[in-house]
Amino acid sequence: MSLRLFILLLFFAFAAPARAASAPAVSVPILLYHRLGPTVADGMTIKTTVFAAQMRYLHDHGYRVIPLRQLVLWYQGKGPAPAPGSVVIVEDDAHKSVYSEMLPIIRQYRYPVTVFVYPSAISNATYAMTWDQLKALKRTGLFDIQSHTYWHPNFKKERRRLTPAAYDKLVTMQLTRSKRKIEQELGGTVDLLAWPFGIYDDYLLKKAREAGYIGTFSIERRNATARERLMILPRYLLVNADQGQAFSQLLRGSAVKRNVVY
Repeated sequence: MSLRLFILLLFFAFAAPARAASAPAVSVPILLYHRLGPTVADGMTIKTTVFAAQMRYLHDHGYRVIPLRQLVLWYQGKGPAPAPGSVVIVEDDAHKSVYSEMLPIIRQYRYPVTVFVYPSAISNATYAMTWDQLKALKRTGLFDIQSHTYWHPNFKKERRRLTPAAYDKLVTMQLTRSKRKIEQELGGTVDLLAWPFGIYDDYLLKKAREAGYIGTFSIERRNATARERLMILPRYLLVNADQGQAFSQLLRGSAVKRNVVY
C-alpha cells in the first residue's frame, strides 16, 4: 500500500465522525396556530392577548424566530443549521383572524410566518381570508403562503368511503389543485404541505412527492430535530392553555401532553 493511499484511508476513517461530533444539536419548535380572538370560542382558538404575550416572551428571552424555509433548507443540506433558540411560527387554514389579529402583532416583532391554506375556502368561506388579504400579507415580506390541500379532507374517512381508484384521484386532485391555485393567485413556489388533521401515511407521502412537495408537516407535539425526515416534520398544535410556564416548557422541548379536539 502506498503512503498516499494509507493517508486517504485514515482521513475517511476519522474525518466523518469528527464532523458529526462537531455538528450543532438542532431542536426547533414549530409553533402551529389556527385562529385568534378575544375569547376562547373553541379548542382551536387562542386569545389574542395570549398570542401577544407569547410573542413578547420569545422577544424578551432571546429566541430567534426564523422562516420555515430556512429550516427546510437546512434539512436539504442547502443552508446552515438553525442557531440554538430558533423557533418557527406557522398557521393553518388562513382564518380571517390572521389578518385582523395576528398581523399587527407579527408586524410589531417582524417575525416570519408560514400560512398553510386550503384554496376552496379563500374568498368563499366567511371564516377565511380573501385572496387580496393574502396578497397583502405577502407584501409585508413576513408571510409565506403554502398548501393545506384544496378543501381540507379527512383522508382516513375518504379512504374508507371510496374505491382505491377514486381515492387515488381525490388525493391527486387535493395535492395538485391546491398547489396550482395558490401559485396562480399569489405567485412564488408552493412546495410545502401541511396535512389536514395531521393525517398521513406512506402512500400519502409518496403522492405528495409526486405532486412536487419537498416537505410536509404533521401535528406531533415535539421539537423538530436532526433525526426527522423533511417529508414529515412535527409541529406543536397550540391551544390557549399553552401559556406562561406551559409555553416556556414547550419551547424547551418538554411540552405538556394535551388531548386536542381538532
